[in-house]
Amino acid sequence: MHFSQESKNRIKRFLKNKRAFLSLCILVIAYLLSLTSPWTVNDEPLYMSYGGKSYFPAFFRYSEKDFGGSYETEPDYKALVASAEECEMDEAEGYSRVGGCPDVWTILPPIAHDPLKADLADDGAPPFAPSEKHWLGTDSNGRDVLSRLIHGFRICISFSLLLTVLGTFLGIVIGGIQGYLGKFWDTGMQRFIEIWSSLPMLYVVILIGSIYGRSFWLLILIMAAFNWISLSYYMRGEFLKLRSMTYVQSARVLGLGHRHIFFKEILPNAMTPVVTLFPFTLIGGIGSLTSLDFLGFGLQPPTPSWGELMSQGLNNLYAPWISISTVVALFVTLLLTTFVGEGVRDAMDPKSGDRYV
Repeated sequence: MHFSQESKNRIKRFLKNKRAFLSLCILVIAYLLSLTSPWTVNDEPLYMSYGGKSYFPAFFRYSEKDFGGSYETEPDYKALVASAEECEMDEAEGYSRVGGCPDVWTILPPIAHDPLKADLADDGAPPFAPSEKHWLGTDSNGRDVLSRLIHGFRICISFSLLLTVLGTFLGIVIGGIQGYLGKFWDTGMQRFIEIWSSLPMLYVVILIGSIYGRSFWLLILIMAAFNWISLSYYMRGEFLKLRSMTYVQSARVLGLGHRHIFFKEILPNAMTPVVTLFPFTLIGGIGSLTSLDFLGFGLQPPTPSWGELMSQGLNNLYAPWISISTVVALFVTLLLTTFVGEGVRDAMDPKSGDRYV
């Protein structure tokens, strides 16, 4: 991949901003680790030896029949291990079972809690306070808060990334077409954007969600239909400015097509707003999903969600560990993303760090 000298200078300026670069590294590493959460934050063993046979429950699905059961449903692995340990204790006390005790050995994930399963083994009613078993306690349904935070982080960042990419693409295309064509095309599309932006997004989400149900992809499509508007204004301005530049006029005189001029001549030089606004648009996506989940119009329960955890914290003020852990996780994520956004902004505009006395 070839980078221009100006692009190399911008990358160098960003790398010199240690706070922004470190924040980016933390966010990327945390997100990549969260992508493994379906296997590393779960109650299904990574490896299980049962009766001399090897199984990988975290990666493959097995039924109760594979472990001597009678049904095709997924087995309760914790119950299998507990049953084997109980059998061994009985044998130690002189009681033997028909067929003997199965030899069981497991390798559990680092955080062996399923975010969708309740743990009601402790005395009393949930939510349970933080303990050695549940480091951040449980929510009002007995589900592990830490596992729901990790899975919620993966879903939240994935949602915001997809929303930002889709909204950015629409903003570039629509704003670029406006600025490139100009004249009555620009005026007509601008009037449409003004009307479209006046629609209340929350009401649209509620209406469509009540008809078609709430899902990850449906929410992305609805929110992306509004998320491109602000970027289109910047792209429209950039294209209106760049289309009159000398090199663009020279490309037209040489007979180059509109596609070449749009994508090869103007667009690469109009990407500054896109790169600068990307981290802040990502922040907006995280905040939007969290807000919708908090209000009950976001992802369908029991999907792990930071907004849903914050709502539980509000409804269970006597269990402060729910709201505190969620707010801290959200604050740190938004803070790191803001540091990255500031670093990108300073890298794109070298004069932004100048100080004059």
